[in-house]
Amino acid sequence: MARAPAAVSGGRRALLVLRPRGALPHRAAAAASRVSTSAPGSSHGKGSASLLGSRRLFFDTHALVCLLEENGFTTQQSEVIVSALVKIMNTNLDMIYKDMVTKVQQEIALQQVMSHIGAVKKDMIILEKSEFSALRSENEKIKLELQQIKKQVMDEITKVRADNKLNLNLEKSRVKELYSLNERKLLEMRTEIVELHAQQDRALTQTDRKIDTEVADLKTMLESHKLDNIKYLAGSVFTCLTVALGFYRLWI
Repeated sequence: MARAPAAVSGGRRALLVLRPRGALPHRAAAAASRVSTSAPGSSHGKGSASLLGSRRLFFDTHALVCLLEENGFTTQQSEVIVSALVKIMNTNLDMIYKDMVTKVQQEIALQQVMSHIGAVKKDMIILEKSEFSALRSENEKIKLELQQIKKQVMDEITKVRADNKLNLNLEKSRVKELYSLNERKLLEMRTEIVELHAQQDRALTQTDRKIDTEVADLKTMLESHKLDNIKYLAGSVFTCLTVALGFYRLWI
Protein backbone atom coordinates (compact mmCIF):
# COMPACT_ATOMS: atom_id res chain seq x y z
CA MET A 1 0.00 0.00 0.00
CA ALA A 2 1.24 3.47 -0.87
CA ARG A 3 0.59 6.69 1.04
CA ALA A 4 -0.96 9.56 -0.92
CA PRO A 5 -1.94 13.10 0.17
CA ALA A 6 -5.62 13.88 0.45
CA ALA A 7 -7.30 16.50 -1.72
CA VAL A 8 -8.18 19.90 -0.28
CA SER A 9 -11.52 21.55 -1.15
CA GLY A 10 -12.89 24.92 -0.07
CA GLY A 11 -9.62 25.93 1.61
CA ARG A 12 -10.09 23.30 4.33
CA ARG A 13 -7.49 20.88 5.62
CA ALA A 14 -7.62 17.16 4.73
CA LEU A 15 -6.02 14.06 6.20
CA LEU A 16 -3.43 11.67 4.82
CA VAL A 17 -5.01 8.30 3.95
CA LEU A 18 -3.79 4.97 2.60
CA ARG A 19 -4.61 4.25 -1.01
CA PRO A 20 -5.14 0.54 -1.72
CA ARG A 21 -3.56 -0.86 -4.83
CA GLY A 22 -5.92 -1.58 -7.71
CA ALA A 23 -8.39 1.20 -6.84
CA LEU A 24 -11.17 2.00 -9.32
CA PRO A 25 -11.04 5.73 -10.25
CA HIS A 26 -14.19 5.52 -12.44
CA ARG A 27 -16.34 5.49 -9.28
CA ALA A 28 -15.42 9.01 -8.28
CA ALA A 29 -18.04 10.69 -10.47
CA ALA A 30 -20.87 8.52 -9.19
CA ALA A 31 -19.77 9.00 -5.59
CA ALA A 32 -19.51 12.78 -5.93
CA SER A 33 -23.27 13.14 -6.33
CA ARG A 34 -23.91 11.01 -3.25
CA VAL A 35 -21.25 12.41 -1.00
CA SER A 36 -22.76 15.86 -1.20
CA THR A 37 -24.87 14.72 1.77
CA SER A 38 -21.72 14.29 3.87
CA ALA A 39 -21.26 18.04 4.16
CA PRO A 40 -21.95 19.77 7.51
CA GLY A 41 -25.70 19.69 6.73
CA SER A 42 -25.88 15.94 5.84
CA SER A 43 -27.16 13.08 8.02
CA HIS A 44 -23.83 11.58 9.01
CA GLY A 45 -22.36 15.03 9.66
CA LYS A 46 -25.09 16.35 11.95
CA GLY A 47 -23.26 15.32 15.10
CA SER A 48 -20.07 16.89 13.92
CA ALA A 49 -21.89 19.99 12.70
CA SER A 50 -23.22 20.71 16.18
CA LEU A 51 -19.74 20.25 17.59
CA LEU A 52 -18.15 22.28 14.86
CA GLY A 53 -20.51 25.10 15.68
CA SER A 54 -18.76 25.53 19.02
CA ARG A 55 -15.32 24.30 17.93
CA ARG A 56 -13.08 24.97 15.00
CA LEU A 57 -12.44 21.57 13.46
CA PHE A 58 -10.36 21.75 10.28
CA PHE A 59 -11.80 18.62 8.74
CA ASP A 60 -13.74 18.28 5.43
CA THR A 61 -15.79 15.09 5.54
CA HIS A 62 -17.03 15.45 1.97
CA ALA A 63 -13.51 15.72 0.60
CA LEU A 64 -12.44 12.72 2.70
CA VAL A 65 -15.36 10.63 1.39
CA CYS A 66 -14.44 11.55 -2.15
CA LEU A 67 -10.82 10.69 -1.47
CA LEU A 68 -11.76 7.31 -0.02
CA GLU A 69 -14.02 6.53 -3.00
CA GLU A 70 -11.24 7.51 -5.36
CA ASN A 71 -8.97 5.05 -3.58
CA GLY A 72 -11.31 2.09 -4.03
CA PHE A 73 -13.70 2.27 -1.06
CA THR A 74 -17.46 2.18 -1.55
CA THR A 75 -19.65 5.11 -0.62
CA GLN A 76 -21.07 3.31 2.42
CA GLN A 77 -17.59 2.30 3.60
CA SER A 78 -16.31 5.83 3.11
CA GLU A 79 -19.23 7.32 5.05
CA VAL A 80 -18.76 4.79 7.88
CA ILE A 81 -15.03 5.52 8.05
CA VAL A 82 -15.60 9.27 8.05
CA SER A 83 -18.34 9.07 10.68
CA ALA A 84 -16.09 6.87 12.85
CA LEU A 85 -13.24 9.34 12.48
CA VAL A 86 -15.55 12.24 13.35
CA LYS A 87 -16.85 10.39 16.42
CA ILE A 88 -13.31 9.55 17.53
CA MET A 89 -12.18 13.13 17.06
CA ASN A 90 -15.24 14.49 18.85
CA THR A 91 -14.73 12.05 21.72
CA ASN A 92 -11.08 13.03 22.01
CA LEU A 93 -11.98 16.71 21.86
CA ASP A 94 -14.67 16.17 24.52
CA MET A 95 -12.11 14.49 26.76
CA ILE A 96 -9.68 17.35 26.13
CA TYR A 97 -12.30 20.07 26.63
CA LYS A 98 -13.39 18.55 29.95
CA ASP A 99 -10.09 19.65 31.43
CA MET A 100 -10.11 23.01 29.61
CA VAL A 101 -12.10 26.21 29.83
CA THR A 102 -12.82 28.93 27.37
CA LYS A 103 -11.33 32.36 27.57
CA VAL A 104 -14.67 33.82 28.67
CA GLN A 105 -15.00 31.23 31.43
CA GLN A 106 -11.42 31.90 32.46
CA GLU A 107 -12.09 35.63 32.65
CA ILE A 108 -15.29 34.99 34.65
CA ALA A 109 -13.45 32.69 37.04
CA LEU A 110 -10.63 35.23 37.36
CA GLN A 111 -13.14 37.98 38.12
CA GLN A 112 -14.81 35.74 40.70
CA VAL A 113 -11.46 34.94 42.30
CA MET A 114 -10.48 38.61 42.34
CA SER A 115 -13.86 39.51 43.85
CA HIS A 116 -13.35 36.82 46.52
CA ILE A 117 -9.85 38.16 47.18
CA GLY A 118 -11.24 41.70 47.49
CA ALA A 119 -13.95 40.48 49.86
CA VAL A 120 -11.35 38.64 51.92
CA LYS A 121 -9.19 41.77 52.02
CA LYS A 122 -12.17 43.81 53.16
CA ASP A 123 -12.99 41.20 55.80
CA MET A 124 -9.36 41.21 56.94
CA ILE A 125 -9.38 45.00 57.19
CA ILE A 126 -12.63 44.89 59.16
CA LEU A 127 -11.23 42.18 61.40
CA GLU A 128 -8.04 44.14 61.89
CA LYS A 129 -10.04 47.19 62.86
CA SER A 130 -12.59 45.43 65.06
CA GLU A 131 -11.41 42.06 66.32
CA PHE A 132 -7.71 42.89 66.32
CA SER A 133 -8.42 46.02 68.33
CA ALA A 134 -10.52 43.94 70.71
CA LEU A 135 -7.70 41.42 70.93
CA ARG A 136 -5.22 44.19 71.60
CA SER A 137 -7.41 45.58 74.37
CA GLU A 138 -7.80 42.09 75.79
CA ASN A 139 -4.04 41.61 75.62
CA GLU A 140 -3.53 44.91 77.43
CA LYS A 141 -6.01 43.85 80.10
CA ILE A 142 -4.30 40.51 80.43
CA LYS A 143 -0.91 42.24 80.69
CA LEU A 144 -2.20 44.50 83.45
CA GLU A 145 -3.73 41.55 85.28
CA LEU A 146 -0.49 39.63 84.91
CA GLN A 147 1.48 42.58 86.28
CA GLN A 148 -0.90 42.82 89.23
CA ILE A 149 -0.66 39.07 89.83
CA LYS A 150 3.12 39.29 89.55
CA LYS A 151 3.18 42.11 92.08
CA GLN A 152 0.93 40.16 94.45
CA VAL A 153 3.08 37.08 94.06
CA MET A 154 6.24 39.10 94.76
CA ASP A 155 4.61 40.61 97.86
CA GLU A 156 3.57 37.16 99.03
CA ILE A 157 7.08 35.87 98.39
CA THR A 158 8.63 38.71 100.40
CA LYS A 159 6.14 38.10 103.22
CA VAL A 160 6.87 34.39 103.21
CA ARG A 161 10.60 35.07 103.19
CA ALA A 162 10.28 37.49 106.11
CA ASP A 163 8.12 35.02 108.04
CA ASN A 164 10.54 32.21 107.31
CA LYS A 165 13.49 34.35 108.38
CA LEU A 166 11.71 35.33 111.60
CA ASN A 167 10.75 31.74 112.31
CA LEU A 168 14.30 30.66 111.57
CA ASN A 169 15.71 33.25 113.96
CA LEU A 170 13.24 32.20 116.64
CA GLU A 171 14.14 28.57 116.12
CA LYS A 172 17.83 29.43 116.29
CA SER A 173 17.36 31.31 119.57
CA ARG A 174 15.22 28.49 120.96
CA VAL A 175 17.80 25.93 119.92
CA LYS A 176 20.55 28.01 121.53
CA GLU A 177 18.55 28.25 124.75
CA LEU A 178 17.93 24.52 124.70
CA TYR A 179 21.61 23.92 124.03
CA SER A 180 22.67 26.14 126.94
CA LEU A 181 20.07 24.51 129.18
CA ASN A 182 21.30 21.07 128.19
CA GLU A 183 24.87 22.21 128.82
CA ARG A 184 23.93 23.35 132.32
CA LYS A 185 22.13 20.10 132.94
CA LEU A 186 25.15 18.18 131.71
CA LEU A 187 27.43 20.18 134.03
CA GLU A 188 25.11 19.54 136.95
CA MET A 189 24.97 15.87 136.09
CA ARG A 190 28.76 15.77 135.79
CA THR A 191 29.16 17.42 139.23
CA GLU A 192 26.63 15.03 140.70
CA ILE A 193 28.46 12.11 139.13
CA VAL A 194 31.76 13.40 140.50
CA GLU A 195 30.21 13.79 143.93
CA LEU A 196 28.76 10.30 143.71
CA HIS A 197 32.15 8.94 142.70
CA ALA A 198 33.74 10.75 145.64
CA GLN A 199 31.09 9.41 148.00
CA GLN A 200 31.63 5.94 146.60
CA ASP A 201 35.38 6.31 147.03
CA ARG A 202 34.90 7.47 150.61
CA ALA A 203 32.50 4.66 151.31
CA LEU A 204 34.93 2.19 149.76
CA THR A 205 37.81 3.51 151.83
CA GLN A 206 35.68 3.33 154.95
CA THR A 207 34.62 -0.20 154.12
CA ASP A 208 38.24 -1.11 153.37
CA ARG A 209 39.29 0.31 156.75
CA LYS A 210 36.46 -1.51 158.48
CA ILE A 211 37.44 -4.71 156.71
CA ASP A 212 41.07 -4.21 157.67
CA THR A 213 40.17 -3.59 161.32
CA GLU A 214 37.85 -6.57 161.32
CA VAL A 215 40.55 -8.72 159.76
CA ALA A 216 43.09 -7.50 162.33
CA ASP A 217 40.63 -8.21 165.13
CA LEU A 218 39.98 -11.65 163.70
CA LYS A 219 43.70 -12.27 163.43
CA THR A 220 44.22 -11.29 167.08
CA MET A 221 41.27 -13.44 168.09
CA LEU A 222 42.73 -16.35 166.11
CA GLU A 223 46.11 -15.84 167.75
CA SER A 224 44.52 -15.76 171.19
CA HIS A 225 42.47 -18.87 170.35
CA LYS A 226 45.62 -20.56 169.09
CA LEU A 227 47.40 -19.83 172.39
CA ASP A 228 44.40 -21.03 174.32
CA ASN A 229 44.27 -24.20 172.26
CA ILE A 230 48.00 -24.72 172.75
CA LYS A 231 47.53 -24.25 176.48
CA TYR A 232 44.65 -26.67 176.53
CA LEU A 233 46.58 -29.17 174.45
CA ALA A 234 49.64 -28.86 176.65
CA GLY A 235 47.51 -29.24 179.77
CA SER A 236 45.72 -32.24 178.30
CA VAL A 237 49.05 -33.77 177.23
CA PHE A 238 50.50 -33.26 180.72
CA THR A 239 47.40 -34.71 182.30
CA CYS A 240 47.55 -37.69 180.00
CA LEU A 241 51.23 -38.20 180.81
CA THR A 242 50.61 -37.92 184.49
CA VAL A 243 47.75 -40.40 184.26
CA ALA A 244 49.90 -42.71 182.18
CA LEU A 245 52.78 -42.44 184.61
CA GLY A 246 50.38 -43.09 187.48
CA PHE A 247 49.07 -46.24 185.79
CA TYR A 248 52.59 -47.27 184.89
CA ARG A 249 53.72 -46.93 188.54
CA LEU A 250 50.70 -48.75 189.72
CA TRP A 251 51.27 -51.49 187.25
CA ILE A 252 54.83 -51.96 188.13
